[in-house]
Amino acid sequence: MTDTSSQFERLSGILAASGSVAYEWDMASDAITWFDGALKTFGISSHDAIATGDRFKSLICSEDMAFRQQTLSLIYRGSECYELEYRVRCAGGEHKWFQDQGTAEVSSTGKTIRLRGVMRPLTDRKKNSGRLDFLANYDALTGQYNRNRLRESIDHALQYSQRYNVEGALLAIGIDKMTLVNQAFGHEVADSVILAIGNRLDRCLRASDVVGRIGGDKFGAVLVNCPESELRIAAEKILETARNTIVETSSGPIHVTVSIGAVNFPMKVRTAADAMTKADIALRDAKQLGRDCFAIYDCTEQQQKDNRDSMVVAERVQRAIREDRLRFAYQPVVDANSREIVHYECLLRMIEVDGTVTTAARFMPAVEDLGMIRPVDRMVLEAGIKELSENPTAKMALNVSGLTTTDRSWMRGAMSMLRDNQDVASRLMIEITETAGLEDVEACARFVATLRDLGCKVALDDFGAGYTSFRHLKQLAVNMVKIDGSFVHNIAKNPDNLVFVRTLIDLARNFNLETVAEGVETDEDARILKNEGVDFMQGYAFGRPELEVVWPAPKAQPVQIALIPGARTATF
Repeated sequence: MTDTSSQFERLSGILAASGSVAYEWDMASDAITWFDGALKTFGISSHDAIATGDRFKSLICSEDMAFRQQTLSLIYRGSECYELEYRVRCAGGEHKWFQDQGTAEVSSTGKTIRLRGVMRPLTDRKKNSGRLDFLANYDALTGQYNRNRLRESIDHALQYSQRYNVEGALLAIGIDKMTLVNQAFGHEVADSVILAIGNRLDRCLRASDVVGRIGGDKFGAVLVNCPESELRIAAEKILETARNTIVETSSGPIHVTVSIGAVNFPMKVRTAADAMTKADIALRDAKQLGRDCFAIYDCTEQQQKDNRDSMVVAERVQRAIREDRLRFAYQPVVDANSREIVHYECLLRMIEVDGTVTTAARFMPAVEDLGMIRPVDRMVLEAGIKELSENPTAKMALNVSGLTTTDRSWMRGAMSMLRDNQDVASRLMIEITETAGLEDVEACARFVATLRDLGCKVALDDFGAGYTSFRHLKQLAVNMVKIDGSFVHNIAKNPDNLVFVRTLIDLARNFNLETVAEGVETDEDARILKNEGVDFMQGYAFGRPELEVVWPAPKAQPVQIALIPGARTATF
C-alpha cells in the first residue's frame, strides 16, 4: 500500500465516526476498496454488493446515473477533482442522498489510475432543503400555491395570453364572514374551514387552472383560455359548490359561502400586481352586493382606450431602449443666494424615430402602469454613473420610482458601481417621491440608509404633496427636500401657498434638511423664496431642461447665471 493509501485509510476511521465512508477505486481492475463504516452507511450485510464499480453502479438511482457518468467522464479526460450528489439504494430499497467528493490519481501519461473519495450522507439536509423549498412556494395549511408562487403563475398566464391572443382571468375568492367563525369557534376551526374550501376549489376547477391561497380567508385562481362567458360559468360553479358544502369541524358542522371577484386579461391588466389589485376591487364589489355573489372588474370604454394607448406608448419606449434613444435633459439647480449652479437634475427624454423629443410626463405613466419602470430605472442609474465617471466635475440628481426603493437588483447594481468609487458617489443624488416614501416608510428608510452609506445624497421629491409627518421625515433621514412646484408656482400672488411653503421650510429646517423650491418661473417668486430661507431653486427662471450640458473644467470657477455681490460658492 502506498503512503497516500495508508494516510487515506487512517483518515477513513475518523470519517466513519461522522457517518461518512471513504473508498479507493482502482480503474484498471474496477475494484473498490471501502474503508470502515461502509456496511453501516449503506445498510447492507456484505461488501460484495459494492466490491466493484459496476456493482456499485447498480445501486445508484437511475435518475441520477446520467449526471454521475457525465462527471466521471470529466475525470477520465484529465480533471483531478470531483464533487457530485446522487441517490443510492440502501437497506429496504430506500434511496438516500449522498455527496461523493474526491480526487483522481493520474499517471505520468495523464491516465487516471485510481479515485480516492468520501461518501457523505445528505438525506437529512435534502429533507430540510425540500421543506424550505416547500415553504417558499406553498401554503403551509392547504398545500396549495402561496401568494408569491401564485403571482408567478399570473405572470406566466399573462405572457401566454398576450403571445397567443387568448383570454384568461384571475379570480379572487373570499370566504364570507370568517371573522365570525374565528370569534365563535377559534382558529383551529377556522383553519378547518379554510382547508375544506381550498380542497373544494381544487375539485371544481379544470386541471389546467391554478389555485393558490393569497392569505387569510382569500384564495386566487388563475384560469387560462377562459373567455368571459366561460368565466361566469366557472364562478357560478364555485359559488354553488361552496353554498352546498357543509364543513365538518371539531365544533360541529359549519355552513359557509364565498364571494368572488374576477378580472379578465390581457385587455384589462398588464402585470400580475395589477391583476391582483383589480380582482380585489371586484371581490369587494361582490361582498357589497350581499355576499355569496360574483362581480367582474369593469372599466369604461375610455379606460379601455387608455389601456390600448398605453400599450402603444410602451412599445415605443421598448424600441427606444433597444435603439439607445433615451436621453437625459439637464435642468440646473441653483443656490438661492448666489444663483450659482450646484448640480443638474437629469430628466428622461425619448428621442422619437423622426427626431422629435418626448418628455417623460408623456411616456412614464405608461411605463409604470405596464410594469416596465424597474429596467428603465436601472438603465438611468447606469447612464448617470457612467457620465459622472467620465466627467469629474459633474454633479447630478437622478429620479427613481417608488417601486425601485424595494428593487434589490437596482440596489445591487448601485453597490457594485459605487462601493469602491467614493468620488462618483459623492457627486450623485437620488430623488425619490414623497408619496413613494409614505407607501412603505420602513423599506424606503432602508433604501435611503444604504445609499447614504455608499456616499450618495438623497432628496425627497414633491415635498408637501404627500403630507409627510414629523415621524416620517425623521425616519427617512434624507439630505434634502424638494418643495412641490404646485405650491411654489406664482407664490408672489398666492398668500395661501406662501404660508404653506413657509411651513414646509420650517419643518425641513427643524431636521437640518436643505430645501429646493421647484417650479420657480419669475424673479419675484425667486426673491420671495430666498427671503423665506429656501436653500436652492429650480425652474424656468434659471434654465429649461436641455439635452446638452457643458461640465466645468476641473478647478474652474462655478458657472453663474446671475451675479450677486457677496455671493458664496455653493456646495452639492
